[in-house]
Amino acid sequence: MLRRTLTRRAALIGTAALALASPHLRAQTASGRLVIVGGGFGGASAARFARDAFPDLEVTLIERSRSFTTCPYGNLVLGGTRRIEQITFTYDGLARRGVRVVHDEAVAVDPQARSVRLAGGATVPYDRLIMSPGIDLRWGAIEGYTEAAAERMPHGWIPSLQPITLLERQLRAMPDGGTFVIAIPDNPFRCPPGPYERISMVAQYFKQAKPRSKILALDAKGGFSKQPLFMEAWAELYPGMMEWVGASNDGKVMKVDPAELTLTTEFGQTHRAAVANVIPPQMAARIAREVGLANASGWCPVHARSFESTQIPGIHVIGDASIAAPMPKSGYAASTHARQAVAAAVASLRGQDPPDPVYFNTCYSHVGPEYGISIVGIYRADGDRFVEVPNSGGISPRNAAMSPERRAEQRRLEALYADGWYESLTRQMFGLS
Repeated sequence: MLRRTLTRRAALIGTAALALASPHLRAQTASGRLVIVGGGFGGASAARFARDAFPDLEVTLIERSRSFTTCPYGNLVLGGTRRIEQITFTYDGLARRGVRVVHDEAVAVDPQARSVRLAGGATVPYDRLIMSPGIDLRWGAIEGYTEAAAERMPHGWIPSLQPITLLERQLRAMPDGGTFVIAIPDNPFRCPPGPYERISMVAQYFKQAKPRSKILALDAKGGFSKQPLFMEAWAELYPGMMEWVGASNDGKVMKVDPAELTLTTEFGQTHRAAVANVIPPQMAARIAREVGLANASGWCPVHARSFESTQIPGIHVIGDASIAAPMPKSGYAASTHARQAVAAAVASLRGQDPPDPVYFNTCYSHVGPEYGISIVGIYRADGDRFVEVPNSGGISPRNAAMSPERRAEQRRLEALYADGWYESLTRQMFGLS
């Protein structure tokens, strides 16, 4: 794929395209009951889009929690540039816009009766169902890593399960000169660049508060998203502070001991940490698996034009739980899944085929103060496969391609664009704008 410099205009194209999704459907009415399970990036975006685009549609969002803390920007809490309150949102804005928000847990789905059963005992009927359930962690995939172990060696990867503030407190309490060890899983997992942004934000904090401390990243993969850009930034901003060990150099963690704070790799090398962050392998959330939406991989296969499940007709699965590679499992990608799933659900209610989709992903990463990097991808359906559109994506330029002055301005602007991207996306999906 032709790589080109990502500009502000390129980032805005993706945002504008989302706002213009399915314009021919917007002009028409649609009646029926659309139920959405899960209020994250996919579910909240689906509820907002359905409410705005199809005012005659009855839209119900089922979400157990009364507030949602985003995984994106959680790493900035570790770096000290965001507070948890700044990345936490309620569903009041969606309710004010006419979405029926039910704060209860969906515990079962009856595809024949077309109903969702809630933990509180109520049953919610639907004509079309969108599932955006998120992920579960594969407890025990790493020997010794259990829910109890996660209190000592936090994952900080599912905010509703474990807030990032637990890891933040451990890092703040760590003595200067200690080693922060992070275990990173193999693909697929939520937010592929996320662990490397996390490393960067921890390094940012260490540089300011604990300059003798070190970072060791043990990775089950041989490479990672935006790797050259991250490594250039680490060498420039945090020289000598961090070491990344890939799979070929014995980076895959196989066993942990939370009592001793040790991590043992595939070939038996044991590393001791002052603070350990273990991000284990993942799978689709429990309800998706129990309903039968997931296959043997633990993830949910879907049709590329509609995100309708290939396992159970009438149910669309969006966001991290779905199999949509080469699209990454990201919040922004989930928001584009949402719009197409809503459009496809409405088309089905009318007895029509789903519109031709275009999917977008924009992924920003903060690497240091006023230092951002990014990547963009555009995707389409090719039959029942997701494919990246040739020559459509963009990635931040490498350092060598710019003068020092231009590089500093590029990185500063991308950090600024990242903040605008996050604010725009969250305000839209939670009905705040």
